[in-house]
Amino acid sequence: MQDLCKNHFLQQVYRKIDGAVLKSRNERNLDCVVTFQTDSILQRFMLRFDQLSLDCNDHLYIYDGAHAVGPHKADLSCRNTKTAVGALFTKTNFVTLKYVTDGWGTDLNGFELVITAIKDHKHDCKEFRCTKREFCIATDLVCDGVNHCGDDSDEASFPKCSRNDAGTMFGMSMTLFVVAIVSGILIVCSFIVGVSICVCRRPPLHHQTTNFPLAELTAAGANGAGARKLPENSLPPTAMCPPAKRMNGLCRGWLGALQGRSESMCAYPAQRGNFKIKLEK
Repeated sequence: MQDLCKNHFLQQVYRKIDGAVLKSRNERNLDCVVTFQTDSILQRFMLRFDQLSLDCNDHLYIYDGAHAVGPHKADLSCRNTKTAVGALFTKTNFVTLKYVTDGWGTDLNGFELVITAIKDHKHDCKEFRCTKREFCIATDLVCDGVNHCGDDSDEASFPKCSRNDAGTMFGMSMTLFVVAIVSGILIVCSFIVGVSICVCRRPPLHHQTTNFPLAELTAAGANGAGARKLPENSLPPTAMCPPAKRMNGLCRGWLGALQGRSESMCAYPAQRGNFKIKLEK
C-alpha cells in the first residue's frame, strides 16, 4: 500500500484495473488514499480478503465512489476478520481505499485484498463466467494464480489452467524438464561411445594362407638369376590372395609374409603351370 500512497503527481489519478491484489504488512504511519476504476461503466468491483489482521489503532476505510468523502462502505480494524467481512460489492465502477496506521505494529498486522472488476451476466457477458457466481470477469484474470471469482472456478475448473506457461514445459516443471533433457543426452552419448569402443576393439580379419615347402625356393641373386620352379601342387588357389590386392593376376605381399621380406611378387599364369618367383632383398 505504501508504494501506491507515495506523494507524486500520479497519486490522485484513477487507476483503471481488471483485477489487483493489494498487500500490507506492518506498515506504519500511513495516511493515504487510492482510487480504482473499472474499464467499463457496466462493471463494478468485488473486494475479498485473503488475509485480514489489522492492529486496533489501524483502519482501512472503503468508499463506494471516486472520493474518500461521505459515508464509507466499511471501516475495518482489529475487530474484523476475513470470514466475517466476506465479499464486498460496489454499486459504482469506482472504489476508494483510505488506509490509516499508527507508529506501532508487528509482522502479524496487515491484510491481503483481492480487487476484481466484475460484470453482471445480464450485460451480455462475453468473457469468463464464474461457475457459482452470476457475473463474469476479464479473461486475462483466468489462471493467474489468484481466486478472482471467489469460488476458485477461474483457477481450478477452466481448461486453460492446464496450459504450459513460463514455469512449465510439456506439463513438467522447468527443472524436471532440463534434467530429463540432460539425462537423455548423456544416455545417447554413452551409447555412441560404447559402440565406438566395440568397433575399435574388433580384431582384424586375417586371410588364410598356405604353407609352401621352402625347400623348393632359392633366393635369387641381385640380377634375379637362379630362380627355380615351384611344384604345381604347391600353388595356392587364387582365392587365397586378399581380394583388395588381387590385380590382373598379381598378388603382392603374399610371399613376403612367408619369408619376412619387405616386398615380394608372385606372378600367376592364366592356367596352373610353371611360374617364377622373384625374391628381392
